[in-house]
Amino acid sequence: MIIVIRLVIVCLFFHYRVMHPVHDAFVLWLISVICEIWFAMSWILDQFPKWFPIERETYLDRLTLRFDKEGQPSQLAPVDFFVSTVDPAKEPPLVTANTILSILAVDYPVDKLSCYVSDDGAAMLTFEGLSETSEFAKKWVPFCKKYSIEPRAPEWYFQQKIDYLKDKVVPNFVRDRRAMKREYEEFKIRINALVAKAQKVPEEGWTMQDGTPWPGNNVRDHPGMIQVFLGQSGGLDVEGNELPRLVYVSREKRPGYNHHKKAGAMNALVRVSAVLTNAPYMLNLDCDHYVNNSKAVKEAMCFMMDPLVGKKVCYVQFPQRFDSIDRHDRYANKNVVFFDINMKGLDGIQGPIYVGTGCVFRRQALYGYDAPKTKKPPSRTCNCWPKWCVCCFCFGNRKNKKKVTKPKTEKKKRLFFKKEENQSPAYALSEIDEAAAGAETQKAGIVNQQKLEKKFGQSAVFVASTLLENGGTLRCDSPASLLKEAIHVIGCGYEDKTDWGKEIGWIYGSVTEDILTGFKMHCHGWRSIYCIPKRPAFKGSAPLNLSDRLNQVLRWALGSIEIFFSNHCPLWYGYGGGLKFLERFSYINSIVYPWTSIPLLAYCTLPAICLLTGKFITPEVTILPVSGTCHFSSAFLLRVFWK
Repeated sequence: MIIVIRLVIVCLFFHYRVMHPVHDAFVLWLISVICEIWFAMSWILDQFPKWFPIERETYLDRLTLRFDKEGQPSQLAPVDFFVSTVDPAKEPPLVTANTILSILAVDYPVDKLSCYVSDDGAAMLTFEGLSETSEFAKKWVPFCKKYSIEPRAPEWYFQQKIDYLKDKVVPNFVRDRRAMKREYEEFKIRINALVAKAQKVPEEGWTMQDGTPWPGNNVRDHPGMIQVFLGQSGGLDVEGNELPRLVYVSREKRPGYNHHKKAGAMNALVRVSAVLTNAPYMLNLDCDHYVNNSKAVKEAMCFMMDPLVGKKVCYVQFPQRFDSIDRHDRYANKNVVFFDINMKGLDGIQGPIYVGTGCVFRRQALYGYDAPKTKKPPSRTCNCWPKWCVCCFCFGNRKNKKKVTKPKTEKKKRLFFKKEENQSPAYALSEIDEAAAGAETQKAGIVNQQKLEKKFGQSAVFVASTLLENGGTLRCDSPASLLKEAIHVIGCGYEDKTDWGKEIGWIYGSVTEDILTGFKMHCHGWRSIYCIPKRPAFKGSAPLNLSDRLNQVLRWALGSIEIFFSNHCPLWYGYGGGLKFLERFSYINSIVYPWTSIPLLAYCTLPAICLLTGKFITPEVTILPVSGTCHFSSAFLLRVFWK
């Protein structure tokens, strides 16, 4: 209601401004009106998506009761974590190590959890730091799960200024905590020693422990590298329990290839994970964002595995929360209006936009498929029966007047097929499933295989993994052959003449690839979910000085301008698809806001020009009562605020 009242006032204001031009300063008046119209349109674009805010609540006990009963094998879906890093000089290895440790210790079944770390800088420091982290995880993970501590990033856990004995009734907790703190201090010493060693680069380049040269000595020209540190009995913790899989990935880089920065690295992780584990869900984190809530994955699964609406959810976005922010938040790192108001409003339309980190994806949505069609309730095929009665099931189709007797098994098969047809996704998922099951003829199967290879790339193992909607790997392949195939899919030329970065995975074309990626999925009819747990799911490091903050804002603005001039601009892309009208408004606002700086600069310059020229952008007020009222009102307000 308040928005409507403000909109009416804005309309009355523009009616007055347009109907009362200033003829002796027409140019100044025209510039001011154009700027005011732009400000009004920006305000409208920002207000409309806020009309339907939603606050969601999860019930983890119900999720556990249905999918994770005690004493029975867990039915929770597997999840692959993605962590991306580039330069250890700008992204300290100790911060990255804390992120990985918090992931390995989350409250989730170990056999359904994998962590992939992308090292786009091919740094030996990152590799050795990950090796040290995997060894320390064997002690840290069982400690976290035994005492249910929060958060499970050791640096932030030991920095807490709280009573850590609260709610801890286990008598050995104090002793184990002190021992673990000593272990962590020793771990920090080893990591810092690696950092100090990396400052002095040998002339001949780095060498590994066996004396062979480090493959990533040339950052711009090196082969792909994969190393599995943990998982599949590759390393048990100190209590003899299995640990989640931990995989180091550095994609191949060669001169003359466009590697597409973070978006290309994330797409490489999508392919590697599909070959090795192929979890149906993926969670991406920046290397400086740790898991602050160990149940965050289960919070997301409450929406992803929902039997009613879960199939249409492409991703679950968590808000960004930060540590080390001063009390007054002088650089506006919290973004309260965006994360606590705008995103809730978008959740009531088609879902929040993807913000680049702290997001759980559905793998099939990243593969460019359309969202499954909503299952409609049974409808009448004639006007003589109630709505709950479907004539084609009771008496056959109305068009078939002759009763045809069919075998019982054939009838069941026909009805089952019809049900599956109604539930099939729009982007040929039913055809893919039939081809995988062998229902298609051999010729059609070959044609489908060729289409899939043209779309996903020349990897039979990866293409086969895309047919498995519920995830899982091919049992016929040995671990050695899977690793060989994983090296193949991170090759620098793998994406040539495919849909990667265009229709599949993280979308290329902007430094803010997160906006494009979420926009494409919404155009395919998917919806997203905004989840705000009581305990923040993830926390990161915010810019601590003005220059870093300005560089961050500049990067976002440049990314929005790149999208504005691209083929994926929300102003003209995606019409006729699944993108809702108000959701389009939010995307338009996200790419238009940098242009507001131009009319804002012009409007701020107008008062100085008016004072220098003696001309004004508004007509002179000739009505004495109005001018007197304005004068006394201004004087009264000035006196009140002055006191």
